[in-house]
Amino acid sequence: MDTTSRSFSATRERHYDLWVTALVPSGEPTGDTGELRARVAERETVLAERAAEADRLDADLTAFAALYRHHVGTLHEQLDQLHLDIAEAELRILSSRVDDETERVDETRRGRPAPALPVPDAAAAPRFTSDVVRKLFRDVARAIHPDLARDEQARTRRHILMAAANQAYALGDADELRRILESWERSPDEVQGIDEAAMRLRFERRLAQIDELMAMYARDQAELERTPLYQLKVQVDEAAARGRDLIADMVVRLKRDIMAATNRLDAMRFAP
Repeated sequence: MDTTSRSFSATRERHYDLWVTALVPSGEPTGDTGELRARVAERETVLAERAAEADRLDADLTAFAALYRHHVGTLHEQLDQLHLDIAEAELRILSSRVDDETERVDETRRGRPAPALPVPDAAAAPRFTSDVVRKLFRDVARAIHPDLARDEQARTRRHILMAAANQAYALGDADELRRILESWERSPDEVQGIDEAAMRLRFERRLAQIDELMAMYARDQAELERTPLYQLKVQVDEAAARGRDLIADMVVRLKRDIMAATNRLDAMRFAP
């Protein structure tokens, strides 16, 4: 369950690039600047509510994962270790009865040639040279460098993107650098000027970004609902609504299984 929780948290970390998502044409009339400004403000409110909802769900799942780990996870680990000890004990008993056969099998295995190493697939080789990566990184740095920001908020966004670009450069990830650059070229912050046309284009791009972000939250929600952690929490919540403590039931069942496994292991260890 901890692994699932960490996976979801990693997914949520993708939201660092809120301001550089791809431009998605809405197909709606642009209207004047005042109308666009009002639409942006309205959609920003909806987006903030959706982000807060996602954060609450993330916090709820993190708390549930900790609860599950405390009451159930450690018992699962204890039972898994007992099963492993039982398997090892069974192997020792079997080995003591068939020593000769085991030696013959070992000799046969030692006589086998080592398996051939796989031949690298030329098609799977990196598609980009380090020169391409360096050029892409320079292009990104020239476009989004924090010193080009108009205000402190824009500077913060650029700092975040430069950190992402630095990571991509360190990994030699040309695809990610290209994605950052192409997305930035379609972002509101890339629009220069303060005239009416520039402001209209900036608002239009922000509306497109918000639409894309809302779609991203919906995809993340759908992905989250397929995780074992989320599904277990739903089961626990539904059982609680009926007056049943599903976690307590799991604890009772696991303790019973641990006792049975412990007795079995003790019998194997002290058997003549």
